[in-house]
Amino acid sequence: MINSDEFTKRLQKVIDFYGESASSFSEKIGVQRSSISHILSGRNKPSLDFVMKILSTYPEVELYWLLNGKGSFPAETKTKHTPDLFSKDTAPAPPPKQKPQEIQRPQEPLADQIPNPVFKSDPSKQIERIVIFYTDGSFKNFENSI
Repeated sequence: MINSDEFTKRLQKVIDFYGESASSFSEKIGVQRSSISHILSGRNKPSLDFVMKILSTYPEVELYWLLNGKGSFPAETKTKHTPDLFSKDTAPAPPPKQKPQEIQRPQEPLADQIPNPVFKSDPSKQIERIVIFYTDGSFKNFENSI
């Protein structure tokens, strides 16, 4: 039988490892947000379907480790979690192999070749509201004060 407290700690470790919130993790594995919340709070025990969804979404999570705590996570033989696009590089960029060549400038200015865009405004239409959505699920609402 699964020790719910220990399973909860391992589930939280998986969520933290992937840098997810409980709600984004639930969306990725395809369960309701309340399912994650209830399991993490100890109210509910995980179902087989819940565990299988974790394993199918994150194949590097070992079933035996998730259920019993035996083994390791992340798996040592598998590839490590790759950093995201915005993390800092540790190695400096290699120097260029060729010397940069000077680019020849066109004789005519490019501004003369590109026609100016024509914007037609409709005086009967006005901006009512602009909404900006953020990745954490929050948003900012800007309303026209006219």
